[in-house]
Amino acid sequence: MQLTSLGHACLLVESADQRVLVDPGNFSDVGGQRDLTAVVVTHQHPDHCDLEQLPALLRANPRARVLVEPQTAEVLAREGLADRAERMSTGQVLELGHLRVTPVGEVHAEIHPYLDRIGNVGVVLRSEGEPSVYHPGDALDGEPGDVDVLCVPVSAPWGKVSETIEFVRRIGPARGVVPIHDGLLVDAGRAIYLKHIEAYGADGGVELIDLRDAGPTVL
Repeated sequence: MQLTSLGHACLLVESADQRVLVDPGNFSDVGGQRDLTAVVVTHQHPDHCDLEQLPALLRANPRARVLVEPQTAEVLAREGLADRAERMSTGQVLELGHLRVTPVGEVHAEIHPYLDRIGNVGVVLRSEGEPSVYHPGDALDGEPGDVDVLCVPVSAPWGKVSETIEFVRRIGPARGVVPIHDGLLVDAGRAIYLKHIEAYGADGGVELIDLRDAGPTVL
């Protein structure tokens, strides 16, 4: 499996001869992406689903399946993209060749009590003989089962580092954690968050797989 960070919460996952782009948002650079098998959108917020970039991305990848959280499908329909959007929900198993995409969760983390919560569906990507990866979108309450690599939202209006650490400990990824959702942070602040996650995400620490500026990374 090969992972590439395209900024903030956006990852390109290459596994079992499939190319899956997760959460192409407005803090991410997805220009030039071609030959995608699928585009996955965990929820409708613009830092995960950029309606300005998305139409061009889909035109450049006419055969890509577009797997989206149900409320996001309604948003895309209003943008004239209803024919491309496939709703995904917990309980499904979606097959992309020999790569399985399993939706996880239903609701976005609470930002604050005065703002209605929206849908959020994370995904686990698995293929035989390769590491499994869980991208939770913007929620820490999903139940992905055993996974090798956990993508961890580092900073958000809804985030709290103690909850992030408990999330990592609860999931207990076998291999390590990939920091995501860090587009709001300056470098010095990001380093503080990563230090806490790495040191306290498990007894004895957890392996940090930092993809920022790393390019395509084989796990």
